[in-house]
Amino acid sequence: MKVKRTERGWAGHFILSYRCLFTRNTLLEYKNVAIVVSTVGRLQKYGNRNFNNKDFETVGIDRYYETMVFHTDKNDKEFQDIDVSKQINFDSDGVIFVEYADNEANEMHETVVVEMIKKIKKGELNE
Repeated sequence: MKVKRTERGWAGHFILSYRCLFTRNTLLEYKNVAIVVSTVGRLQKYGNRNFNNKDFETVGIDRYYETMVFHTDKNDKEFQDIDVSKQINFDSDGVIFVEYADNEANEMHETVVVEMIKKIKKGELNE
């Protein structure tokens, strides 16, 4: 049985994600496990609507991109968004400390997705 992978068009975490120019959200489903891998970055400074402006804020302490993983909210049958109380730790690197690193952020996201697929198949991510 394969892990079902769905790329989605919204950020999976981070309350200010509407200001991020970089977002990735990947839903992974396998048997009774559903998790979301979410990456955000390039947070525009508040009030800045000039998408060519190169002045960004960090999304966390000293980082411009971050990846996080969560179990989904079992009550959310339609969208299967995250349950913020059920964060999942991972071994791969999940932060980038430079402002312009979209390609690296994609690679980081993919590395975490691969790690999570392996863990799901091994049965390591059951709630």
